[in-house]
Amino acid sequence: MAAQANGPVIRAEHLTKRFDGETAVDDVSFEIPRGAIFGYIGPSGSGKTTTIRMLTGVYRATSGSVSVLGAEPGEFGRAVREQIGYMPQDFVLYPDLTVWENLQFSASVYGMGFRRSRRIHELLEFVELEEHRSKQAKNISGGMQRRLSLAASLLHRPELVFLDEPTAGIDPVLRRKFWDRFRELQAEGTTLFITTQYVGETVFCDLVGVMAEDGRLVALDTPDALRRRAFGGEMVVINLVEAVEPRLLRELRGMDFVTGRVRREGETGVHMVVDDAATAIPLVLEWGRASGLQIDSAEEYNPPFDDVFVELMNRSNGERSGGES
Repeated sequence: MAAQANGPVIRAEHLTKRFDGETAVDDVSFEIPRGAIFGYIGPSGSGKTTTIRMLTGVYRATSGSVSVLGAEPGEFGRAVREQIGYMPQDFVLYPDLTVWENLQFSASVYGMGFRRSRRIHELLEFVELEEHRSKQAKNISGGMQRRLSLAASLLHRPELVFLDEPTAGIDPVLRRKFWDRFRELQAEGTTLFITTQYVGETVFCDLVGVMAEDGRLVALDTPDALRRRAFGGEMVVINLVEAVEPRLLRELRGMDFVTGRVRREGETGVHMVVDDAATAIPLVLEWGRASGLQIDSAEEYNPPFDDVFVELMNRSNGERSGGES
């Protein structure tokens, strides 16, 4: 039974997995809407692959419940499985077969008919491997092997695709090409569940789950909302013509629109957390004129997601230690 058109494609509630007493995934809950790119981000060993294996029925959860395309993974029928694609973290295709032969074999596994050659050609063009189709898989680069794995997971036009560390170990240019492909798939109506250790890839996702090393889901939101949650608001940076004096920092901290920390950056810069950057910037400029300051620039600042991730981890650890006293 497929998921309802307006319902979540995946729903996990208090999902937990333990191995010999060790907790790999700890009480994780989330919902993924149809057509979204969901980024599942966290360090190695944080339970990302284990979660995918529970969602695809490879592992049975120790506790909690999960629904994928309206079905419990341990009870997937053929109709549901045909709507799911899975690109594993490791290369699992046949090294002695050519690129073309590997896709022919994968197509036969999915039960695709004799007209599958056209679909294979489409995907080889999609992943830019058409000119390499006669090469053995063992003789192509690691990046090409990742692209071949992606093509194999898409042969049967799945509604939902799980991509486990698809950009691991590849150069930044190819990594960006992968994300361009993912956006194309999304435009066709595909829902993507993507795990990654590259925190910067958060910006390409619609919804993001942030995992900690101990298997907890410490944040679940849109990229913009995660930035706001990490720092307590939006961030504005102003640059003065002259050096920043301590009294100016004290004045800014007392402003109504300032909701978080105010700190000096270098000799002439100030970073501050505000409730709304678009509202705060005109007020900062007005304050500067009234104070006789020469403000060279004032603009919203979006910190990189590496900083967001670190801040979220620090906040989570602080909340956890505070709750365990």
